[in-house]
Amino acid sequence: MLGRPRPGESEDDLLRFQQEFLRSGASPAVTVVKKADKRKVESENVASDGKRNEEQRDKVTLEGLPDLPPTLQPAPPKKSRLKPWKVQFEEDIEASMEQQDQHIMAVLPKVIERDTSNMPISFPLSTGLAFPKVFHRSEMQSEVPGDFKEAQPPSGKKSIFAQKFAAKKAAEQARTAPGPCPTPQGNRGQRASGSCLTGISQEIRANRNSPASGGQRYEAGKGAGGRMISQEAQSIHTENVARLQAMSEEEIEQERKNLLMRLDPGLVAFLKSRKSGRETARGTEDEMEITRTEQEQSQSKAQPSPDEEEPKDVRVTEDNLPFKPEKNWVHMHVPEPEKLEWMKDLPKPRKRKTKKAMQARFSFRGDLIPADTDLPTHLGLHHHGQEPEEAGYSLQELFHLSRSQVIQQRTLALQTLAHIVQKAKDGVFSSSIKPSLLAILLDAGFLFLVRFSLDDSADNVIAACVQALRALLVSPGDEEYLDQTFSWYLGAGTFPLLPNEVEEDDDDEEEELRPTGDKQPHKPVSKDEKKPDPDVAHVDIIKGLLKMKVLHRLRYILEVVRPVPSVVTEIFDILIRIARHSSEACSQIVECPRLMETIVREFLPATWSVPALEEGQMVDSIYGLPSAAAMKLLRVLASAGRHMSAILLNKYKLKGRIGRFLAEDPGDLALEEGDSCWLCTEALRLWAVAASYAQACDLYKDLYPVLVKILQKLPSLVAPSARGDALRNCSSQRAEALVILLVNVTNTAGCSADLHAQLTCSVEDKTEHIPPPPVNWSHVAGIKPFLLACLKSCLRDISCSEIWGAKRQLTSTYMIYLAAYYSKLPQQPSYRPVECLEELETFSSEVLLPLLKLPAVQNMFEDLISCSALCNPTSCSPGPETIYSLVSLSCAGGKPPLSLLGARSPFSFLTALLCLINSICSAHKGLVQQFSVVLQSKALRDYLNRSSKGTPPVTHASAWLLRHEFHFQFQVLKLASKVIAVDCGLSLHAPLYHYVTMTLLSRLLPGSEHLAHELLSGLAFNQDLIPEGKSGGPEAEDLRCILRLGTDQDPGASAHPSPTRGTLLAEAFKQLPSIRAGYLAQLAQLRPALLQSQACYKGNTHSVSSLLLPEMTGPLLPADWAFLPLITLYERASREELRGQLVGSLPPGLVAGVTGCLQWLLLLETWRDGLLRSLAPAAKLARLTCVFLTGSDLFLERPVHDYLSALLATFCQPSRMAALDLGVPLPGLSSFYDLYVDLLQQFESVSFGDHLFGCFLLLPLQRRFSVQLREAVFGEHVGVLRALGVPLNRLPVPLEAYTRPTEGSLGLLRQYFKTLVTGTLRLNWCPVLYAVAVAHVNGFIFSQETVDEAFDAARRSMLRKAYLLTDEALRKHLLYYKLPNIESRCGFDMYEDLPAIRDKWMRKVLGERVYPRAGEQGV
Repeated sequence: MLGRPRPGESEDDLLRFQQEFLRSGASPAVTVVKKADKRKVESENVASDGKRNEEQRDKVTLEGLPDLPPTLQPAPPKKSRLKPWKVQFEEDIEASMEQQDQHIMAVLPKVIERDTSNMPISFPLSTGLAFPKVFHRSEMQSEVPGDFKEAQPPSGKKSIFAQKFAAKKAAEQARTAPGPCPTPQGNRGQRASGSCLTGISQEIRANRNSPASGGQRYEAGKGAGGRMISQEAQSIHTENVARLQAMSEEEIEQERKNLLMRLDPGLVAFLKSRKSGRETARGTEDEMEITRTEQEQSQSKAQPSPDEEEPKDVRVTEDNLPFKPEKNWVHMHVPEPEKLEWMKDLPKPRKRKTKKAMQARFSFRGDLIPADTDLPTHLGLHHHGQEPEEAGYSLQELFHLSRSQVIQQRTLALQTLAHIVQKAKDGVFSSSIKPSLLAILLDAGFLFLVRFSLDDSADNVIAACVQALRALLVSPGDEEYLDQTFSWYLGAGTFPLLPNEVEEDDDDEEEELRPTGDKQPHKPVSKDEKKPDPDVAHVDIIKGLLKMKVLHRLRYILEVVRPVPSVVTEIFDILIRIARHSSEACSQIVECPRLMETIVREFLPATWSVPALEEGQMVDSIYGLPSAAAMKLLRVLASAGRHMSAILLNKYKLKGRIGRFLAEDPGDLALEEGDSCWLCTEALRLWAVAASYAQACDLYKDLYPVLVKILQKLPSLVAPSARGDALRNCSSQRAEALVILLVNVTNTAGCSADLHAQLTCSVEDKTEHIPPPPVNWSHVAGIKPFLLACLKSCLRDISCSEIWGAKRQLTSTYMIYLAAYYSKLPQQPSYRPVECLEELETFSSEVLLPLLKLPAVQNMFEDLISCSALCNPTSCSPGPETIYSLVSLSCAGGKPPLSLLGARSPFSFLTALLCLINSICSAHKGLVQQFSVVLQSKALRDYLNRSSKGTPPVTHASAWLLRHEFHFQFQVLKLASKVIAVDCGLSLHAPLYHYVTMTLLSRLLPGSEHLAHELLSGLAFNQDLIPEGKSGGPEAEDLRCILRLGTDQDPGASAHPSPTRGTLLAEAFKQLPSIRAGYLAQLAQLRPALLQSQACYKGNTHSVSSLLLPEMTGPLLPADWAFLPLITLYERASREELRGQLVGSLPPGLVAGVTGCLQWLLLLETWRDGLLRSLAPAAKLARLTCVFLTGSDLFLERPVHDYLSALLATFCQPSRMAALDLGVPLPGLSSFYDLYVDLLQQFESVSFGDHLFGCFLLLPLQRRFSVQLREAVFGEHVGVLRALGVPLNRLPVPLEAYTRPTEGSLGLLRQYFKTLVTGTLRLNWCPVLYAVAVAHVNGFIFSQETVDEAFDAARRSMLRKAYLLTDEALRKHLLYYKLPNIESRCGFDMYEDLPAIRDKWMRKVLGERVYPRAGEQGV
């Protein structure tokens, strides 16, 4: 077997392989076929020519090769499919030519020259010039006569010489021609009729009847180019005409047929199409001209006034041109109207009466231009192609212009788009443009346009791109209010502006496995890295930009391009917005190569000098000067986490720069006054963020004199002055940032003693502990007198609204500081209880208690409802241009004064005040009753009552506002729990506070785990807040059940167990402490988040990991948190851990936990009815059924059974049962049908015929619910009919709910009848469903409505079978059923005799033979 060539073998090896192959004589795998030349007709000629050429061909031979190549089998010559239809002549013309023409010289002597004897000869004109006249191209057209000038078409490109030569030739023809050239007259207005050859024959007949000269169709002296033909051609033409005249029409027709037979049919069809196409085109042109003329005439008749609209087709002349042409203009001799349209005056815009949507057009400032606005053209808003009379540019035109090659056009387009985006985010176009303009732009690729344009090399284009990107990402209002709330109670913590992730299918995204031999750690690949950029940007714009390496480009612009100050500031705004996205975005900013180094080096220098500027001159570069925006960027980055803050402080030596900016007064810095003030403010905020992690506290000792100096100037910083509101606002925020810094340093110093004690123990235990901070309590104790004096000074101006408006937030920060100070003071070794209590009493009696009685504070309580985000959900609703892929806080345009962030908002001040009061009450229990005056405010109670109603929407725009309002409510409830315990007079309002507690517990957001733990442990199960358990509530419930008080009767009263409802409630009230322990144990999974939240709220700065709150995905606890123990139990059972086990084998405490959950639910459903109304009744029922799916006999335990019966009676009240809908989607369940099937299987296995379990199974079988549930019972699980023996008097709902209306499912009716006839369903086994089945079958067989044929046949057949039943009792029940009645033994009443209508129907169906007379029905 011959081998194949292998890699590395040489050409000699290939030749050797060829020789071996030839010697072997094997047939080749491929046969080479030489195709015949299509230009040769006969194969013999090809062979002869090949032999002749082969003899004259040079040959090259190679040594080692055979003389002859291997024999090949040529393919048969290719046959032409046109050959049979070739034209055949009588003689062989080729043979005759070969005989006569033996050499090329035989042809040359036959060349005859043209006779020029009769042609005129013109001599050159004599001139007096020594040289010929200089030719100028402007004279070319002047030499052409006017007649020929009009006849010349606008030809294509010609050289000047060709144009000159053509003009000269035309002039000679004009002199020699006797008249104008005759043009052939064709049939232009007619359509081509018949075939091409028919037209030829008609033409032949016309020429036969014409004179011999033949001047009508074929001109004797003209060719295609206008040249004279020879006399021989004229004689040939004359001979052809004479021959045609001598032939008859039959001979001509015969010759035409012969010609058609010889020609190729494809060629004939081609000629027909060519001729018909030309004639059709000419006819179409003529028709278009006629149609256009008719339209113009009709329009002129319909519109007699030519002033309203210009004619559409006007002949172009010099009079109607927008300019007057001159002779020396190049290429302007032929008017081109379509190119001159732009030079005409634009028509005035017309008022459109249509209500249809029109294309939006914008000015260069981003304003929407109305369609009927007439703007002058010098504004540059008419330079676009479509609708030139309309001013402004559309989005499509701006997108097109942004890709122009002209820098100015790209810049202008991007700037205009930036203005449009900014106005769209401000809501300017919300009422005029539908749908969302931002969504339209993003779908059109605006983000990618800006990103690609950002890579431009032109500075102007880069600046415009940065402006557009900032307009899209940054909301200045959001940043302003975030800075404002930084000094609120725990205001430094913010939610990441991260869009909520959409659930996606991960079937196609399988994790790639790393090879076993690779020992390097495998870095997991995120889903976003696998997706293309458009998909990532569609879900999250910030992630899309990060994936497109926008940080690297911004770093290049800052480092290399070095743009103007405005562009640098916009870049910082973009980076700040990216940093607020998530901690991952912050990490990418810090890790971006040379980005942070460039920012710190260029915009946060330790030393700088400002160039001398003239008055009114602006700084052209801020490189080398400190920037407040750069400092703010570092502060936002540090808020992302402790590790991030440590990197910034240590790697970039920020502590030295903070000290440099704070060591001097802002007025002494070599910067503008406003810039220096903001720089110091941001430096203090950055320091405060670092201090919240117990970092940079050693700087406090170094700058202590500076801080004390600033504290001494605090009253003057916020005093009214002539510096303006902007500087005063900046000074106020600087003072607030300083106090927040002191709060964090105080918290850090307060933890120093505990950390020092733990460190001492760790030396003995050899365990690692956190080292104590460099500051202790002695370092911060001296600050409190300064701030206490400042607080008293500010409170004196509380009655003056003008001064108080500037001091309100600063006063709040003083109170936050004092609250932190008094909360940490009892933990210090130097704590002196007596002196501290006396100080608190003095402070309360002199400052706080008089403050609470002031009218200004009472007015603040009255403004709570107006400024509340809970009471006014629209105040924090998303903006009109909100897009889900870019989170916004919807603060564009500012907030009204009466809002949570408004100028008159009382929430910040009252939250700080209540925080201080609670801190004092925790340290001094004797002052609790004195602060009950706060809870006596009627305005406060009205606010609590109103805010607890409804469920506010939780979005990114509302979450950060609701968080501050939840802080206020928590402080109120915390004070209420303390006051009610010592003041019995407020127990009347205790249910209100408990209701608000439960409502707040279900609304708390992520990051507030500490508040949820405090509410559960101290307020939710507090017996003092549930006075019904002490003041006769259980007895009143028993009395209500006995007397049937209320509008809703209790249908399940007869099903009550031996313990009364009041007894069960009293027992549940006593078990509240143990119930609380069970629910707190359910929150064990939240322990890591709880520890982090406790560190933030308690001021344990050494344990705080990040100021960035968890991702906002909704409320912290689910809406059904009260059912949490049951849900957890069901999840464990679904994992087959507890299914089928006896109670004795279940985990210890399981029965007590389930009983406690049921007790708590009964207590809430009875005394706090409205708390669980937000949860669907179907969801409640589904969660209660989880008890039956756990264990084999858990539901048979006495306490579990009793409380389940009481809850079932509660849920089956008519008002609640009417709201039950099993078809709605239930959270946590795929469908209620699957859960019901599990219940049926569990009932068949372990029910023991329990009536309570049976009642839960009967509830979903009501007629108004899905037929699938009933089919599941009577189809696959008919075995339950044997044990479902719930008595009729124990049924929790009326029997009519099962029997009305009549069943419409034919399949289910057949199953009803089958179970009755076969004995599967019996009265003594399942009385309820027996009555239901009999009622539906009876209604079906006696229904006389008009139905389809199949339904009617089944109805008649079932009636016959029922009449012929041998079971007399069942037969009588089916035929004589009347109405349901639970008092009856069988569950329904029966007729003694059939009504006449039924009797008549039976006779009609059964016939006289089977049913002879009415008296035999019962026989």
